[in-house]
Amino acid sequence: MNLNSIPAFEDNYIWVLNNEDGQCLIVDPGEAEPVLHAIEENQWQPVAILLTHHHHDHIGGVKALVTRFPDIVVYGPEETRSKGAQVIVNEGEKFNILGCEFLALATPGHTLGHFSYFSFPYLFCGDTMFSAGCGRLFEGTPTQMYQSLQKINALPDETLICCAHEYTLSNLKFLVAILPDDPVLTQYYREVNELRAKNQKTLPSILKKERQINLYLRMEDDDLINKINPDLRLSPPEERFAWLRSKKDNF
Repeated sequence: MNLNSIPAFEDNYIWVLNNEDGQCLIVDPGEAEPVLHAIEENQWQPVAILLTHHHHDHIGGVKALVTRFPDIVVYGPEETRSKGAQVIVNEGEKFNILGCEFLALATPGHTLGHFSYFSFPYLFCGDTMFSAGCGRLFEGTPTQMYQSLQKINALPDETLICCAHEYTLSNLKFLVAILPDDPVLTQYYREVNELRAKNQKTLPSILKKERQINLYLRMEDDDLINKINPDLRLSPPEERFAWLRSKKDNF
């Protein structure tokens, strides 16, 4: 399988998996035009679409793609039924596309019905987890998002985090402000600065790297607790997560 990322809007990535025969799977096509261009350029044959949630920048291109390729099958959570999903996924379900088995994972937080899809090594996690960050809580609760991140964190080390936005630099800027003396964070911030200065992408990330640089996965880290708010030491990790996410919202 080959993993491809198609830039869309200002900072979206539309992910495409294709096999040697040119058949492909499209993830969260927020707009159709760049996808149609890539399909034509690479002579792909779309067979399926995966939707993670109902926001327009993730589903906006579905109608045009289905019109152009009427045999395409659209998978998505209940909240995407009205956005074009034909096969509604549920927690823990497994299904096959292009010979790969996908596991549907409920990952609420950003939206109440958000889903992610895992087929090793690929995790298509929409707006739940970003490199060095996580999604804004538009509909869900901090507890829901924390639990969703824990579910992702339980996946294998080599999992590729195929999230939907190029937010890595801005996320790291915030994290370095929280832990300015963390050598791993500061070094990676410099590396990402250099990449983005050359207009190079930072995704997909690798889960074992995220465990080092993504503070939302480090809620039990003594250094983090002491730095951000010692009073939260005895609080549940969900409350520490809520505190950190609220700081990001106002950064």
